[in-house]
Amino acid sequence: MSTETTIAKTRKRDRIGVILYLLYVVLLLASVVLIARIVGIQLFFRPDPKIEAALTPSNTVSIIEPARGNILDAEGRLLAISCPTYQFYMDCTVLKDTNTPEQEQAWLAKAAELSKGLAAEFGDRTADQYYKLIKDSRAGGRKYVRLGRPVDRNAYNRIIELPLFRDGRYRSGMIVEQENIRQYPYGKLARRTIGFVRGNKSPVTNTHIGLEGKFDYVLHGQEGREWMRVTDYGRVRNSDSAYVRAVDGKDLRITLNIDYQDIADKALREQITEEPDLEGACLVLMEVSTGAIRAMVNLVREDGTGPFEEIQNLAIGRKGEPGSVFKTVTLMSVLNDGYIKSLEETLPATSGHVAGTSINDAHIPDFARQHQTNRISVLDGFKISSNYVFATLAVQNYGIDKSKGRGKGLEKTEKFLQNIYNYKLGEAFSFDLDGLQTPTIPNPTTRYWTDTDLGSIGFGYSTEETPMHILTFYNAIANKGRMMKPYLVEDIEQNGVVTEKRGPGVLNAAVCSRAVADTITRALKAVTEEGTAKRLKDAKCAVAGKTGTSFGTFENGQYSDASGRRKYQGTFVGFFPAEDPQYSIICSVYSKPTGKSFQGGGIPARAIRTVIDKLYNIDPYFREELIREKPADETE
Repeated sequence: MSTETTIAKTRKRDRIGVILYLLYVVLLLASVVLIARIVGIQLFFRPDPKIEAALTPSNTVSIIEPARGNILDAEGRLLAISCPTYQFYMDCTVLKDTNTPEQEQAWLAKAAELSKGLAAEFGDRTADQYYKLIKDSRAGGRKYVRLGRPVDRNAYNRIIELPLFRDGRYRSGMIVEQENIRQYPYGKLARRTIGFVRGNKSPVTNTHIGLEGKFDYVLHGQEGREWMRVTDYGRVRNSDSAYVRAVDGKDLRITLNIDYQDIADKALREQITEEPDLEGACLVLMEVSTGAIRAMVNLVREDGTGPFEEIQNLAIGRKGEPGSVFKTVTLMSVLNDGYIKSLEETLPATSGHVAGTSINDAHIPDFARQHQTNRISVLDGFKISSNYVFATLAVQNYGIDKSKGRGKGLEKTEKFLQNIYNYKLGEAFSFDLDGLQTPTIPNPTTRYWTDTDLGSIGFGYSTEETPMHILTFYNAIANKGRMMKPYLVEDIEQNGVVTEKRGPGVLNAAVCSRAVADTITRALKAVTEEGTAKRLKDAKCAVAGKTGTSFGTFENGQYSDASGRRKYQGTFVGFFPAEDPQYSIICSVYSKPTGKSFQGGGIPARAIRTVIDKLYNIDPYFREELIREKPADETE
């Protein structure tokens, strides 16, 4: 091979090497630029929002609402239930861009027929108005047009079979959203106890009242979640994202018997509806052996002038001086502590003045003259509801021993007040509704305590109690000293299966002995047979109970205003049948400032008489009692 040929080949290889080197450098630089560009895009590039929205399907999380649990009465009847409703919407642009002129005319013809059906179903627009709404919305590109109002399942089934809608959502643009609404089959009965739901969402943003509120964590269930993306065919579930199933709420079975509730509600309304001077009233019926509340009525005039409605729970939320129904507390205390052995023990009946206090009972001299005596028995004092007798019992047996010096000698007084706490009349025990008020009990160690306070407590003043506290105390007497905790929720259920049993509870196993309970019952029977509650004497079964009347204070702290008007709280509380108590009951009425008198032996006693007589006709206990009392030949 010649030298020239070798040199030529060498030069050719050098040119190829240079070209490859340059190509390598170019590719390397391009790679660097490309990597830098990718990094720049990742870190700094922001696309045009409109382009991004057009090219990127939006994903949104959708909350799946659980079905809210039901509330059932003691017999299993539905008191609160969630029912589905359906709201119709329409995407008026569906198929608009793909239809031929002939197909578009056919679509509009079906829309005209649909409009006739919508007008007949909803009645809020004419057929022409509905057709104009759909046609204008189609021209304007509206994808979410509301049609009519929410409807039930029956109406839903009719609407989806209307022309156009029966073609399916992808051809008609039909959109349906379901929402569960709360319904109360018995209307306003026990509404303040059952409660209500404002909206169906989480309680974080909505207010729930009554049992609906207290047990919302049980009834509401747990929301589910699903991710939705927008497509040409509407919003569909994003199968690439997690799906959390909703957990439906559980049911509450409560102690109310809706028949008894209806009786109590009507009995109370019958007595108070025509009384313009009354601002409210409550009535509670409790089962003696368990503390189960079978009826709870709370009626208040809205704004003080309207009709009586269940808008406040007076039975647990309003406390006041209980009046003479508290004398039974003093009687139990002196019997428990052994200060009196018999109801026949007597006190002087001369002046009616309670020594060491400013208390004077003008009825005592009248009693002495009428009975030609200078003594009054504890039983007679109870029957006529004498403030003197029970203030004297409190002061004589629990008074401060002033001989021990200032701030000392309080042992007996503190013992009396401790008795009140032992009877659960000084605390807000747990209850199945929010809002049970804490009673007010004076403290003898404070500078506000006076020589009169002890005697005043003895006959029901200087302390504040709710009707529920008073009823619980009397229920313990009926139950021979065993104090049951009032309750409303029997159990929690799911699909008919009990998941949590609640039921009865005990507040105090023995507030008094059986003998003391029997003694007090005898005194309570005397009140209804010979005393201040004689309206109950002829009830269909024997009743044991006590009346009480107190007065609310005005801004100046007085019990009457400049015109002499008073704000009454009249109460009757007791139990029946007296010889074998099955139910305890309380009724309290509250007046506006008035010149009329609203005593515990008036409206409350009459309302309770009606309740007892009507329960006597339907309650299983009384029906069985009637069968037992019939002669053998009549029961066969």
